[in-house]
Amino acid sequence: MTSLNLRNVGVVAHTPLFQNLNLAIGEGDRLGLVAGNGAGKSTLLKCLAGVIEPTHGDIVRSRGLSVALVEQDVPAPLLDLSFHDVLHRALPADEREGQEWRVDMVLDEFETPEDLRNRPMRALSGGWQRLALIARAWITQPDMLLLDEPTNHLDLEKLFKLESWINTADYTAPIVVASHDRDFLDACTTRTLFLRPEESIAFAHPYRRARDLLEAHDASAQAQREKTLREVKRLRQSAQELRNVGINSGSDAAQIKSAQIKRRADALEQTARVLHRERPGEIRLGNRGTHARLLVALENVTVEAPDGRRLFMIPKLEVAQGDRIVVLGRNGAGKSQLVQLLHRAMLAPDGLPGIRVSPSLALGYVDQDMRQLPDKATAHDFILSRFRLGDQRSRAVLTEAGFSIERQALCIARLSPGQKARLGLLALRLSEPNFYLMDEPTNHVDIPGREQLEAEILEAEATCIVVSHDRSFVTAIGTRFLLIDKGRLREIDGPEAFYESILG
Repeated sequence: MTSLNLRNVGVVAHTPLFQNLNLAIGEGDRLGLVAGNGAGKSTLLKCLAGVIEPTHGDIVRSRGLSVALVEQDVPAPLLDLSFHDVLHRALPADEREGQEWRVDMVLDEFETPEDLRNRPMRALSGGWQRLALIARAWITQPDMLLLDEPTNHLDLEKLFKLESWINTADYTAPIVVASHDRDFLDACTTRTLFLRPEESIAFAHPYRRARDLLEAHDASAQAQREKTLREVKRLRQSAQELRNVGINSGSDAAQIKSAQIKRRADALEQTARVLHRERPGEIRLGNRGTHARLLVALENVTVEAPDGRRLFMIPKLEVAQGDRIVVLGRNGAGKSQLVQLLHRAMLAPDGLPGIRVSPSLALGYVDQDMRQLPDKATAHDFILSRFRLGDQRSRAVLTEAGFSIERQALCIARLSPGQKARLGLLALRLSEPNFYLMDEPTNHVDIPGREQLEAEILEAEATCIVVSHDRSFVTAIGTRFLLIDKGRLREIDGPEAFYESILG
């Protein structure tokens, strides 16, 4: 049964985000929505929810269809409400009385700890805020659920919990998911829509299989375009030869035939579509190099929580040039605290007790929330003042990174999370480090950007310590894996056993 139909739907914002989109979404569908940052995923979800109207076309909904949209940010009016009250107030006003059991049932379904249930939303971690918004939508029992980047800020435990919940949810209402997490899309979707400005393309497969089919589709389209353009060239040569014959011989018939062939060539050229090109923006990591073999050494170091609690002990750890270390551990184990401790040690002139840092180490640091970016500055002013490239070069590198001239002039606070992430990674590149310390560097980065970052890390032979919940990213770059477990840091062969322990 079809719940919603899109007929020639398009949205224009300065330029088309998407157009001529025809799509049916029905019972049991699990649709993955894939596109680059700023390419229209959130806009399409809002159109599906009825929050905004498309520029062109029609969206036809089944009579009485209820749609719940889970956006990326917590609405301001909810920040001071408790987790419990956020769910309770999501119920229709005339149904709230005597319905506490429904709230408790959903909190149990999401395995929410008791001590979080009455905590204000602003005091919850980013991951629990995401799950709270999903639970808030779910409790209304919608006929269609729309999820915008649901895995952002989720640690692996919550990510697996969300995957399991989507796959075992006891209902057949359709779910539409916009996400950059390749493994999550493969685990939770059965269809994929690649959203494009010219021609959006859908396949009845999860992401990776659909992407293979998309690449085959694009290769076929490219071959057809080249064939068409060769024919256009041949026709124009024929038209020119006939025109010359007509001029030299005074033959009107040859001139008329030449004009006819030229019109055929012009019409055929119009059918040779300009093919879609992803523009992830250039996230190129520099590596200024160092002759030091050992860049960081830790011995008998204790990592503590902000309140002074001991989290874990590091008996000994050496980071050599070329190591790409991935730090694993359950939520709260201390991964981010380790990154912050190393960050302080690398900025201190003489390191910190138990931590030795090579004098030749040049640090490149990425915070998962991009807090190192000045909110009040524009992207252009930030790059210009920080790296002193000159006005023209600053604009050029921002354009290469996917920032239009209009976006370069916006305050950083007004940029989308994905654009902030891209700006932070650009700044990382321009600082030309030889050591990368990165806490969730792919947060909010689109799939082409993640793959570009993976390629650049490998190509630059970067030395790095990384915390990441992106399983594809971890597999692509990791050469060493450290697990924080039971108050100690130990090296393991790979991440698979850790992932299985979370699932178990």
